[in-house]
Amino acid sequence: MIHSVRGTRGMAVAPHALAAQSALGVLREGGNALEAMVAAAATIAVAYPHMNGIGGDSFWLFRGRRGAPRGMDASGAAARAASIEWYAARGITEAIPFRGGVAANTVAGTVSGWDLALSVSRKWGGRLPLGRLLADAIEYAERGVAVTRSQAATTAAKRGELESQPGFRGTFLPGGGSPAAGSRFRQPRLAETLKRLARAGLDDFYRGKLARAIACDLAAAGSPLTLQDLERHRAKPVTPLALRHSLGTVYNLPPPTQGVVSLLILGMLDVLGTGTGGPDSADYVHLAVEAAKQAFGVRDRHVTDPAYMTVEAQALLAPKSIRALAAKIDRGRAAPWGAGGGPADTVWMGVVDGAGRAVSMIQSLYHEFGSGVVLEETGINWQNRGCSFALDPRALNSLRPGRKPFHTLNPALAVFRDGRTMVYGTMGGDGQPQTQSAVFTRIAVFGMDPQSAVAAPRWLLGRTWGQASDSLKLESRFSPRIVADLARRGHVMEVLGEYDEVMGHAGAIVRHANGVLEGGADPRSDGCVAAF
Repeated sequence: MIHSVRGTRGMAVAPHALAAQSALGVLREGGNALEAMVAAAATIAVAYPHMNGIGGDSFWLFRGRRGAPRGMDASGAAARAASIEWYAARGITEAIPFRGGVAANTVAGTVSGWDLALSVSRKWGGRLPLGRLLADAIEYAERGVAVTRSQAATTAAKRGELESQPGFRGTFLPGGGSPAAGSRFRQPRLAETLKRLARAGLDDFYRGKLARAIACDLAAAGSPLTLQDLERHRAKPVTPLALRHSLGTVYNLPPPTQGVVSLLILGMLDVLGTGTGGPDSADYVHLAVEAAKQAFGVRDRHVTDPAYMTVEAQALLAPKSIRALAAKIDRGRAAPWGAGGGPADTVWMGVVDGAGRAVSMIQSLYHEFGSGVVLEETGINWQNRGCSFALDPRALNSLRPGRKPFHTLNPALAVFRDGRTMVYGTMGGDGQPQTQSAVFTRIAVFGMDPQSAVAAPRWLLGRTWGQASDSLKLESRFSPRIVADLARRGHVMEVLGEYDEVMGHAGAIVRHANGVLEGGADPRSDGCVAAF
């Protein structure tokens, strides 16, 4: 895809085409952007199961026809039984394992996010029944979807560490082997779970018959989660963070997400004036990477569950603070770089309806297939977000019962002075704020169309899904001259493929002042832009 898709009455972008089409179907029937996003979220939970699912978390950023955006935190907290002592009693003292029941230690918030989104949707006049919004997902789970190359490759690569986990083999290794790309993949138990939610309501996941089944199977898998943990959980509205940019206002989610990192990078690039170097120049990439290093330093000093933070995240975005960080950047030399924040398998999606209501949403299991635990009765693959907790009581993100873990997840939305609105985002751990900076600056500062901005060569400093190295990674479409220039400045680099999936699955939709919608989907993904 080399051209942006345009429309006027509604648009959706997702890293799996079926999800974007589910959203478009709802928009065509008169549904609003939130209803369309719920449909897309349900479909992609089925169609891209290595990246996300209803056993994971989500974060939402949305804006009505006018006014400031609002946010929703649909992430779950650690079990009340989950403590450093609980792990020590099981011989786990260094780090929480990535896989198994002991990694399934936080409540899955995704379904609660759908529920809260629909309650807001009703204030927007939304009237489509839940059964309609889940219909595509139910059909795809029941009758099957074609396995993507991404799912096939990820399953084969991670099979060794996943196939022994409860329920994984029977769900994700049909016939005993990794599914081939293009084969049909069915999830009948998940189909029944989605049917039950359509009948009983989404709250049944936390406070109904479904919740009791979930709790029983989690206990059998060795998880510390209980029915009481599910019953305590609710998604909550949050006030987004706001960055005053020279071109408008950029919004993102507050902690426990790293939304402040994404905004800090954009703030520093605004101060440094990156518009002169060109969107693929060594100067531009160098400044973006160096800004990311400064922003990650702030993250690693401060960002965790907001209940445990000693500074307000919005205060970190004060112009004086941003200027001070920008002043530390050497235009000619790379600063030292340590360890990154780790992997994250995630999906970002955007929807804008004909009335201009916009939604930016991200949904995740954390690592590939999360904990690897698939619950026996419900077919739900549970996340491992809580493996990011530290077992050192002195650590910033130390495990505490009922505490939320740090999240790399952060959906973005911008409102420009010229009347445009943009939703954008990506998946990919440390790569999320960096790719957001690339997409935003290429569209807003350099004037690229959304599709060109999303498809253009990207860089990534640190770790992301499928990668453990902390080098600066560049796609091979950057010219040798730029690579050599960056090397002279001291960057330690790896050159990857032309359109490498390691760089994440980004997307963007711009609504222009005249109501025309323009969108771009990532050629590194299995997605598309759907519009009418």
